[in-house]
Amino acid sequence: MNKIFQNPKVKKLLYFSGGLFILFLLFNYILMPWFVYSAEVQVPSVVNLQQEAALRMLEEAGLNPVIGDTSYIENGFTKNAIILQKPRAGETVKKGRKIFLVLSGGEPTTMVPSLRGKSITNARFALERVGLKIGMVSEVSSDNPKDIVIAQQLIAGVKVKKGSVIDVSVSSGQVEGQIEIPNLIGKSLNEAERILNESFLKVGKINYQPSFDLLPNTVKDQYPSPGSRLNEGDAVDLFITKNVETKDEITTREE
Repeated sequence: MNKIFQNPKVKKLLYFSGGLFILFLLFNYILMPWFVYSAEVQVPSVVNLQQEAALRMLEEAGLNPVIGDTSYIENGFTKNAIILQKPRAGETVKKGRKIFLVLSGGEPTTMVPSLRGKSITNARFALERVGLKIGMVSEVSSDNPKDIVIAQQLIAGVKVKKGSVIDVSVSSGQVEGQIEIPNLIGKSLNEAERILNESFLKVGKINYQPSFDLLPNTVKDQYPSPGSRLNEGDAVDLFITKNVETKDEITTREE
């Protein structure tokens, strides 16, 4: 019998078995009870607290806070406030348990679209698509067509709270002036300039056009047309003839 126990292989087997038995005792009577019966704590309520205060409270309670998500919702929560926790307040958990938190990103925002050049109707639709509203609409005289947006309260690209109101200015159309434009067609350039000066107007762009039938420097057409009205100091564009030798030359230059 002694010879059996003196066998090296048997000794190793006995040592190995004894080691396993000791590990079993440690695991069963020390590690398992510690794991199963470790200290438990009640989860405190951190909803509505700011992030820093919530993290501090959970850590002091022996818990492990984790920011799981950030949410933008219209619920009155201030930015960086805790709006949800899991497990919920009042539940009993083991110390070191992870507490997942949802953080408020504040009220939802949106980007102001570009409204300039749009009709007032299209501008209203563009604002509504991103959760904004059109505010005060002011009419301003301009060269733009009537009811076209020419200015907006906030520039495009600015972020604002959803539901914000954006004021705009729209064109009321060009206001007709007080001075009636004289008929300059058939007049020489010098005479047309004199007539405009006497009417408190001025010569605008001069466009030279070849003509075989009219003398050079004769007003062939004008813009705006005769009878329209402008304000003092406004300009009238003139289309003036220039000298050509033959009709063939006109055709060649027009091509």
